[in-house]
Amino acid sequence: MNITPETEKIITFLEQIGIETEFSEIVEDTFLPGIKIESGRMIIDPLRLKYPGDLLHEAGHIAMVPESERHTLNGNIEPDKPAESLELGAVLWSYAALRFLSLDPVVVFHEAGYKGQSDWLIEQFESGTYIGLPLLQWMGMAYDPPNAEKLNVKPFPFMVKWMRD
Repeated sequence: MNITPETEKIITFLEQIGIETEFSEIVEDTFLPGIKIESGRMIIDPLRLKYPGDLLHEAGHIAMVPESERHTLNGNIEPDKPAESLELGAVLWSYAALRFLSLDPVVVFHEAGYKGQSDWLIEQFESGTYIGLPLLQWMGMAYDPPNAEKLNVKPFPFMVKWMRD
């Protein structure tokens, strides 16, 4: 099994915050190569995984779903399901995770992803424009500076909690 140091760092982080991972061959096509969500767990095929940062994006989707519903997550996020509306939160969550892990933003926001908007997303986040922060705030996961001050916590990109209750 050929696992890069970045991939290992990400998988260790996911396990520490409560997202189960499992290495297994994935024979079917998946939305992101080498990654499949099964019963709220992340199945990883290291031979097909193209971008280690995709693990953080998919983990963001898992983290956004209430704990009581996570076990129902399977396959790709469907456009007609409520989880699709959590996309901005998952994108911002993955940015917080890469900052926490001291990874370069291009690890997650690579040229092959985000419909050609990776550079724009990096520019927004690095300048402090956190698209999706109201969603994370509503979930009690992270806060903007005024609300963080009121709650006596650090502001985003600090995460008060990584997983939604």
